[in-house]
Amino acid sequence: MSLNIEERTAIVEFRLEKAQRAYEQACGVVEKSYWETIANRLYYAAYNAVSALLISYGYSAQSHGGVIHLFGLHFVKTGVLSKEEGKLYHDLFTMRLTGDYDDTYGLAEDDVLPYMAPTKQLIQDVSALARKRIKEAEQI
Repeated sequence: MSLNIEERTAIVEFRLEKAQRAYEQACGVVEKSYWETIANRLYYAAYNAVSALLISYGYSAQSHGGVIHLFGLHFVKTGVLSKEEGKLYHDLFTMRLTGDYDDTYGLAEDDVLPYMAPTKQLIQDVSALARKRIKEAEQI
């Protein structure tokens, strides 16, 4: 990805803001029990944060599967982030697919609520890494 530092910074910040908004949207519909919507928003919150992290390091993915792969390869397998965080991101993707496309299974409270707090933590961890990387790149 050939972005200058100003472009990279702008995209990273935009995606981190989108991640926060998507997480807040998930929280906002918990009382309505819209479990498929919550699963979707949790996944996209994590997706936007992880894609911001990848961009901050200059990585580019063309698909959701590509984002999962690059995240695992560069941040989970290297120990920068934990295996649990890698599994969480993959589980959110799977849960979103189930909620959005599975015609035989609907998500329930017990499927979705346990992911709220870990997703919030993942977004915080990934956001901190992305912002740190951007700050380092700006100093070069």
